[in-house]
Amino acid sequence: MRVINIHKRIIDQPKSKVSELLKTLSTAHDQVWPSKYWPAMRFKDGFKVGSRGGHGLIRYTIIKNTPDEHCVFKFTKPRGFDGTHEFKLKRLSDQQSEISHKITMTTSFRASLSWMCFVRWLHDALIEDALDNIENHFSEDHKKTSYSFWVICLRTFYNLKWIKS
Repeated sequence: MRVINIHKRIIDQPKSKVSELLKTLSTAHDQVWPSKYWPAMRFKDGFKVGSRGGHGLIRYTIIKNTPDEHCVFKFTKPRGFDGTHEFKLKRLSDQQSEISHKITMTTSFRASLSWMCFVRWLHDALIEDALDNIENHFSEDHKKTSYSFWVICLRTFYNLKWIKS
């Protein structure tokens, strides 16, 4: 199955300010990744091309990193996820930027079932939480995207599963 999954958010800040925030991704002072609610994004050798890491059961390698603009990760797990995901930062005006996250992959039959039933829903919620973190960093209003009932069920199962092991 061919998968293209895109999330975008317009941030009322210059690209340079959003870029500085994105540079904290996967560091000890990460202000983007919603590790309060999700498994943290970690890389064995730091945030650079060739580093292997991921979050939770999702594993990937950084294959492109253009500071201030674009970062691409190639999936290594789960099995059957063949493709990439990426963050891209675009200048819209002097005071407005767009941050996007895109998955482009093909999946095996088994991975397609996993994507459609579980992974997609959790991924969408995680990315919206990350975009909320970016937006909230520059705003006094606290935005929190609501989880669907299915995401709440999946998160409950996921958390209980790991408590027992």
